[in-house]
Amino acid sequence: MVETIAGDLIVWSRAQFALTAIYHWLFVPLTLGLAVIMGIMETIYYRTGDEFWKRTAKFWMKIFGINFAVGVATGLILEFQFGTNWSNYSWFVGDIFGAPLAIEGILAFFMEATFIAVMFFGWNKVSRRFHLASTWLTGLGATISAWWILVANAWMQYPVGMEFNPETVRNEMVDFWAVAFSPVAVSKFFHTVLSSWIIGAAFVVAVSAWYMMRHRERRFSLASMKVAACVGLAGAFVAAFTGDSSAYHVAKYQPMKLAAMEGLYDGSHGEGLTVVGDIKIPKMLSLLATRDADGFVPGINDLIDGGYTMSDGTIAPSTTDKMERGRAAIEALADFRKAHEAGDAQTMSAARAVLDENMPYFGYGYLSSPDDTVPCVPLLFWTFRVMVGLGCFFILFFFLLILFSRKDKIEGMRWMLYISLAGLPLAYVASHAGWIVAELGRQPWTIQDLLPVNAAISALETSSVQTTFFIFLAMFTVLLVAEVGIMLKAIKTGPSDGE
Repeated sequence: MVETIAGDLIVWSRAQFALTAIYHWLFVPLTLGLAVIMGIMETIYYRTGDEFWKRTAKFWMKIFGINFAVGVATGLILEFQFGTNWSNYSWFVGDIFGAPLAIEGILAFFMEATFIAVMFFGWNKVSRRFHLASTWLTGLGATISAWWILVANAWMQYPVGMEFNPETVRNEMVDFWAVAFSPVAVSKFFHTVLSSWIIGAAFVVAVSAWYMMRHRERRFSLASMKVAACVGLAGAFVAAFTGDSSAYHVAKYQPMKLAAMEGLYDGSHGEGLTVVGDIKIPKMLSLLATRDADGFVPGINDLIDGGYTMSDGTIAPSTTDKMERGRAAIEALADFRKAHEAGDAQTMSAARAVLDENMPYFGYGYLSSPDDTVPCVPLLFWTFRVMVGLGCFFILFFFLLILFSRKDKIEGMRWMLYISLAGLPLAYVASHAGWIVAELGRQPWTIQDLLPVNAAISALETSSVQTTFFIFLAMFTVLLVAEVGIMLKAIKTGPSDGE
């Protein structure tokens, strides 16, 4: 009975956090993408003095502002849940995880708040140069905000720069720069932000296509589409490139996630990359994962059973061995704390030695079975292919948009306009598929190999989490409906009918 209640609490706590994250991520990528597009448009206005570009930039700034306001509300709730629903997590690693979130709030958020006011209300009140700088600094603030949030998330995927203090039972930061500029953080930042450019571009293209289909705002929609397509193509290309480095880091630091993404149960040398079904690109997975076409890529069974030779030349332990060492670490921690309370320095020293030796496997001690380390393979397999497939689609899509819009043919190509409208929901599908791969692929860990979800949750009543889940669901849905309604009203009004 107790295990059932605990299981329900974990499920509902994860569901509530996932709900908040999903809604929040509806707004963030559009903010990041529109920031670049409206910055480019105002730059063209600054250089040419053409009032058309000022009007165009102001229209997209209005949409940006509507979306930005709602995104802030969901983001704040998301951060609070680390303290309410995941208090053990916050206690265990709060000294590290809290640092980038604090910097994000103090630096990036206030930077955005300062310059967004100038961007919206400074027209004809400050110089054109200063206003242009404010527009770009607003976008830069949003991007810096994303940097620190993604640093925190990357640390959960690849925990570095810390040491465990058994006296406080907390991990403490010892190398801030290792946390801030870990290879996983750098890859995740560029991949996530550049994929957000795709969403911003797809949004502008879809709205422009809607105007074209109704024979409205011809110059505005064509110009907006050209700028957005260029931003989208750049974002799609760089996202593909950074996706390669992200895959390499996943193979190195989270091999179980990679095996699940590929549906790979038994690894081999020279492993091919599965496209779909039995269709594979020969040796491509080994090349991506090890930078060696004949490198060994472990499968799910290999990772559970161990016994294979890792890249550093050592033999991989089995998951059962890791669980035993994790339990030894947990027991040593308990012995250390008892000896500390009793003032027994000799026992403390012996327990500390056992703890330090087994600490890399600490989280495994909370698992009940080796199978707990395997995430949902079918979900990861297909969402990964959805993400990659749609990424390839957007490269081709934006390239064709640039080609057709430069030749002024796009208005007469209704099929292309319909594809442009469909591109917006597809961009969101691709983005959320990427987050599913990143976050569900890490399961059962909140922090890779260090803290599983069953040891990270707060001691709450399941009914309390259920109640707040539905409250948040209703509140976020109202916010989303309100935002979409305000956006649609602004789009229907158009850029020509007043500011």
